[in-house]
Amino acid sequence: MDATWFEWAALMLTAAISVIVSGHALLYKREARSALLWLLVVWFLPVIGVLLYLLIGINRLQRRAQRLRSTALPLPARVADQDHTDTLADDALGGLARLVRQATGRPLLAGNHIEPLVNGEQAYPAMLDAIAQAERSIALATYIFDREGIGELFVEALLAAQKRGVAIRVLIDDVYVRLVRGSAFKFLKAAGLPVASFNPPVIPARLHAANLRNHRKLLIVDGRLGFTGGMNIHRPYWRPDHPTAAFRELHFRVRGPVVRHMVETFTDDWYFTVNERLDAAFWGSAPLEPVGQALARGIEAGPDETLERLRWVFLGALNAARQRIAVWTPYFVPDQSLLAALSAAALRGVEVDILTPVENNHPLVQWAGRAHYWQVLEHGARIWERPGPFDHSKLMVVDGRWVCIGSANWDPRSLRLNFEFNLEVYDAGLAQQLEVLFRDARREALLVTAEQLRARPLPVRLRDGAARLFSPML
Repeated sequence: MDATWFEWAALMLTAAISVIVSGHALLYKREARSALLWLLVVWFLPVIGVLLYLLIGINRLQRRAQRLRSTALPLPARVADQDHTDTLADDALGGLARLVRQATGRPLLAGNHIEPLVNGEQAYPAMLDAIAQAERSIALATYIFDREGIGELFVEALLAAQKRGVAIRVLIDDVYVRLVRGSAFKFLKAAGLPVASFNPPVIPARLHAANLRNHRKLLIVDGRLGFTGGMNIHRPYWRPDHPTAAFRELHFRVRGPVVRHMVETFTDDWYFTVNERLDAAFWGSAPLEPVGQALARGIEAGPDETLERLRWVFLGALNAARQRIAVWTPYFVPDQSLLAALSAAALRGVEVDILTPVENNHPLVQWAGRAHYWQVLEHGARIWERPGPFDHSKLMVVDGRWVCIGSANWDPRSLRLNFEFNLEVYDAGLAQQLEVLFRDARREALLVTAEQLRARPLPVRLRDGAARLFSPML
């Protein structure tokens, strides 16, 4: 009798908890497929399904980020935040500017200069020189920081700056700190540099620790000069004694008021990680004076309260295009909304070109991407695959006037699972520079056709189709 009573009590408790968890999934999961999947897991795997949902199904990082940021002190004003979004009101791109303002809550700032740096050969010397010239502070956030190769030069430069009395903060993503033996983290820490790892798991085996990564690349010197883009401090990009790089990349030197948005993003990430608020004593309080003609805005995006920002920006840009779109990305695994927007632009008569590597450093991502190709090819978009060293460049150019640059890829990991930083820039001069670089790279690339895709062996097509099933996690 007691055993029967206990069994019934356990069954009722399990059912009650399953109902509560199911309700949470129905209320808070953004996608119907995700909610349905969790309902199936919870009810067909009693107890285990509930534990899985509590472990990896709830985005606690969002709540923690909101809590920390709600107690954070605002940065001292360093620039008049005059929003120039409305100056584009009568422009063909005015609607896009308003969309990004609503999505980010940030003003569009005038007076910026953004300079492209091609490959590690140009980017690394510029970054090292900036570190060598630093007088007040250096803030560095990176996804990968190798101890060897080019990393040795960065370590030496940071240590030299510290000896000069420059305040330094280094933030490296935790996955590469823990899982890559060559990470510079332990060496920097042993040398006494203030270094932290972003979002380490409370439980080392926590399943979703591979997600929620800080993929941003930010170097800010004296609160006035910034570098951002897609380049890690990573041996394959370049080193002086080995000029033939295994990776190609675009990075950007940034001057002007928009550096403030980079400062704000690093400040939030550092406070989130170590509970230290970087203020004017670190960044300086002198105003950021205009230095160029570009209108620019920082786009901080991630799986916390900034979720979906980049998706809205990409969709807005695709819908605003009237002449041409250039997408340059190492990982092309768009969701259905982006596929539809690309196709719709091509059907409107917009020239749509997508450039991606012929050989990827993550084969599963490439297979999943190729499984999506036909959906844009059949509506007139063109896809180009570039041979040679792996091309890790990331940018989007619309109508020769609008540019989006930064760390984000065209894949679910960047759009939903990682913390990213991009800049939107309204500058015909920069856009034309990047279009020239894009066309030069495209001349080396191979045009992918629907006929080629259909002619591939059936096992290859089945492999790519199977890889596509994992797209939400890639």
